Amino acid sequence: MTTTSEPRVSGLEIRSIDYVPLSERHGKLWHLGPLWFMSNAQIATLAVGLISITEGGNLIWSLIAIVAGTLLGTFFMAFHSAQGPQLGLPQMIQSRPQFGYVGALLVWLFAYVQYAGFNVFNTILAGEALHTTVHGGTKMWVAVVTVVGFVIALVGYDVIHKAEQFLTYTFLVVFGIFTVGVLATLHYPAGSFDLGGFSWTPFLAQFGVVAGYQISWAIYVSDYSRYLPPDVTVRKTFYWTYFGSALGGVWLMTLGALLAAWAGKDFDTIRSINAAGDKVFSGFGAIVLLFATLGLVSVTALNMYGGSLTLISAIDSFKKVQPTVSVRALTIGLTAVLSLVGAMAATADFLTNFNNFLLLVLYLFIPWTAVNLMDYYVVRRGHYAIAEIFNPHGMYGRWGWHGIISYLVGFGVMVPFFSVGTLYVGPIAHAMDGADLSLFVGLPVAGLLYWWLSRSIDVAAEIRVAEAEAEGLEAAANEHREP
Repeated sequence: MTTTSEPRVSGLEIRSIDYVPLSERHGKLWHLGPLWFMSNAQIATLAVGLISITEGGNLIWSLIAIVAGTLLGTFFMAFHSAQGPQLGLPQMIQSRPQFGYVGALLVWLFAYVQYAGFNVFNTILAGEALHTTVHGGTKMWVAVVTVVGFVIALVGYDVIHKAEQFLTYTFLVVFGIFTVGVLATLHYPAGSFDLGGFSWTPFLAQFGVVAGYQISWAIYVSDYSRYLPPDVTVRKTFYWTYFGSALGGVWLMTLGALLAAWAGKDFDTIRSINAAGDKVFSGFGAIVLLFATLGLVSVTALNMYGGSLTLISAIDSFKKVQPTVSVRALTIGLTAVLSLVGAMAATADFLTNFNNFLLLVLYLFIPWTAVNLMDYYVVRRGHYAIAEIFNPHGMYGRWGWHGIISYLVGFGVMVPFFSVGTLYVGPIAHAMDGADLSLFVGLPVAGLLYWWLSRSIDVAAEIRVAEAEAEGLEAAANEHREP
């Protein structure tokens, strides 16, 4: 495949779940670094670094668990990034070859809940940060943040990339100063850095949550690489995604652990950031919170954008959808309204329970990522007939039983290992004092089972179909471009 230098359509993004033709491919690999750095480098990620501290672990082993969990979880997430340039498709629509045209709804439903659900937390945090600094009421600012996120998501792919690049540069300055201040001015409990204070339960809990959180980004990844030219290498695409996401995750989760160890039972995300920032100099806490709000706005837009693609994919499973700006606006708007209603109705108890529920949703993507990556890199080795993915009666079928069975079995064997606060603790996790090892069970079981079940797939025949359709695919994609 070759790329072209033809100018692309300006203005609002016109593509959604459809194939991006070579004439519209653009961008540079390094753009993936800032995007995935800032996706993680926002204060909602702080909460992921608190698990070990709140369960009695000491600080040094909490930090080690954060780094180890990030290095492992991001490994799987980053491999999805290379699928975007090669296939020219958003992430979740790529599930059809494994799960079937209709069967892919199995994971799309949970993906959509995750997108809308995380925005409940993101907008509430942003609203509290703005109320603390410029006042005006949390709910009013929740609405403002939602509207701004909607506009960014509607303009689409390019403006999201540019916003994340700008935020990365300013983050390095603002949070660089804040992090130095946290390390230099805060005091931590005795034994915080004692390597002899190791405990398996909080360590594994922290490790598992961090790895699962990083894997949860897998449902986004190709959405933001699918416009890149297909001649970019898998290795470099992986590196830019991996190091961007890992650095942002480790940085913010580390800050969360440090602030939690310092504040103890009095920890509150907004109050603790404000108080720690003011220890650098008076008023700096407000500056940190105002900038942190921009990061929350950007990730809110990412969730609306991804939620729109997932919702369009789901609708397309029942009725063919013609990709238009109007369809994008409608589905982004619905995603925004759902998260806004949730944020406005939220109470302290609701947020605690909903946070536990979202952790369960994250579990649902561990077997999915195993099946998807096994199919792409081992079974089909990147060879897909794109037009067949959009054919309800095509060669991938309506129900992909290889993928569905592997997914359900992979998820099923994880259940006894789950440890989700007060919501559910599986029998094996309970016997291990709440340690969660589900990740280490679900990934290999789902992946290896899918490989075994998929041995009958005639990949050579599928490659012939893909080659035969290639020219028509480009022509059809260019015909569907809006003026």
